[in-house]
Amino acid sequence: MALKIHDTLRGGKRPFEPVVPKRAGMYVCGMTVQDRPHVGHIRAAISGDLMRRYLIHLGYDVTYVYNFTDVDDRIIERAQREGTEYTTVSERNIAVYLRYADLHNIMPATVYPRATRHIAEILELIATLIERGFAYPAGGDVYFEVRKRADYGKLSGRSVDEMRAGARVEVGELKRDPLDFVLWKGAKPGEPAWESPWGPGRPGWHIECSAMSMKYLGEHFDIHGGGQDLIFPHHENEIAQSESATGKPLANFWTENGMVNLAGEKMSKSTGNLFFIEEIAERFDPEVVRYYLLSTHYRSPIEFSEERLSEAGVALQRLRVPLERAEAWSDPNGGGRAAGGALAEAIAEVEAQFCEAMDDDFNSARAIGHLFDFSRRVNRAFDEEGGPEARAAAHVLLRLGQVLGLFWKPPVGEAWDAEALELVASREQARKARDWPLADQLRNRLLERGIVVEDGPQGPRLKRRG
Repeated sequence: MALKIHDTLRGGKRPFEPVVPKRAGMYVCGMTVQDRPHVGHIRAAISGDLMRRYLIHLGYDVTYVYNFTDVDDRIIERAQREGTEYTTVSERNIAVYLRYADLHNIMPATVYPRATRHIAEILELIATLIERGFAYPAGGDVYFEVRKRADYGKLSGRSVDEMRAGARVEVGELKRDPLDFVLWKGAKPGEPAWESPWGPGRPGWHIECSAMSMKYLGEHFDIHGGGQDLIFPHHENEIAQSESATGKPLANFWTENGMVNLAGEKMSKSTGNLFFIEEIAERFDPEVVRYYLLSTHYRSPIEFSEERLSEAGVALQRLRVPLERAEAWSDPNGGGRAAGGALAEAIAEVEAQFCEAMDDDFNSARAIGHLFDFSRRVNRAFDEEGGPEARAAAHVLLRLGQVLGLFWKPPVGEAWDAEALELVASREQARKARDWPLADQLRNRLLERGIVVEDGPQGPRLKRRG
C-alpha cells in the first residue's frame, strides 16, 4: 500500500506523489508568539513532525518549514502592557517554544522563518497582486479583493454570500467589500513599521505565510499543515492570494490537525481555556505527552486532562517493558542476531501492519496498537526463551517506535516487569470506575510482590518496599 494523505481541499485521501521525485516540501503554520506555547501548539508541531519522520522513513529528503508570526496586534499590545519592545516579547516566546519542542523530541525545522525578516518578499508579493488586479491600496493599507476569486471558500466549503452576511468593516478601514482582507496595514503612531510603496506599515497575517512558504519551498509544494482552526480564514486566504499571484496551486495536500479539548471545550487563548506546555512538562514526562497526542489520529480532536495523561504514562511504560528488558538503548546491534521461527513471523507481521497504518494518512493510533500487540509477543519471548532473538525483536519495536518519535530516552530508575504494570493499569481502571475495593485488592497484590504504589498528580509511581 502506497502512502495516502487526506487533503482538506479535495475532501478525501489521495496517493502521495511528490512535486519533485524523492523530495518532499512541508510548511506548517507556527505560533503567533504573543504568549508562551500551549499544548495545542505542541500537538500541531508533533503532527507535522510525525508526517516528516514517516516521509524520511520512506526515503524522502524533506524540507520542513515552521514559521513564527513575530509581529501583530496582540504582540504589540502585550509589549505595550509590559512597557517593553515587541521584539522582547517575540524573542522570549520563540525561545520557550524551541525549548519545549526539543523536550518533546520534535525535530528542528529546516528553517524557522519570521515575518519581520521577510518584508522584502512580502512587499514583492503584494505588488504582484496589485499588478494583477487582485489587490488595491486604500489609505495606507492594501487589501485583497475577495470577489475577484470565483472559487474563494473552496477550502472551508463556505459561500461568499453567506460569509458576507456576517462580515463587517471596522472603524478606519477603507475596504471595498467587508470580506476583503488586509495584506499591508498602515502604521499607527508608536507601532513598529517598515517602508513600503503604500506608506509605512507592517504585513497582514495571511500574506506572510504565502511569501515565506514560496521562498523556501517554491510556488507549488507538497504539504501544508497547521491546526484546523486555521482552515478559515488563514489557509483560505493563503490559497486565494497565492494562486492569484502565481496561477498555480500552493500545496498538493492541506493536512490540518484536530483541536485539543479540555473538558469538552476547544482550547483557545480567547477563553483562557488552555494548558501552557511548560506547566505540563513540570508534572508529566514529555514522552508521555507525545505518546498521548499520537495515540489519537492527528485529524481527530483529542481530550486533554491530567487523568488521561496519567493513564497514558502507565500505557507507555507497558510498551517500553521489552525495550528495558533488552537494554535496547545500550545495545545498538540488537544482540547481533536475527530472530527466527515464529518470532521472525511476528516481526514481519508488525512491520507490515505498522507501514499499512502509517500509509493510511499517518494513522499513528493504529500503528501504536500494532506495537502493543508486538510488545506482548516480545515479552513472551523473553519469558519463554530469552536470549539474543528476543533482544533482536525488542530492537524492531525500538526502531518502529522511533519512527513515531518515541523511545528517545533510556529508562531512569528501575524497570518494572510486564505483570506488575498490568496490575497497575488494572488498578487505575478500577480507580477511574470508583471501584475502591478492587483498587485496594490490586494494591495489595502489588505489595505482595514487594512493590509500593504511590498516587500523585503524574499518576501512580512504583517503588520497592523497604
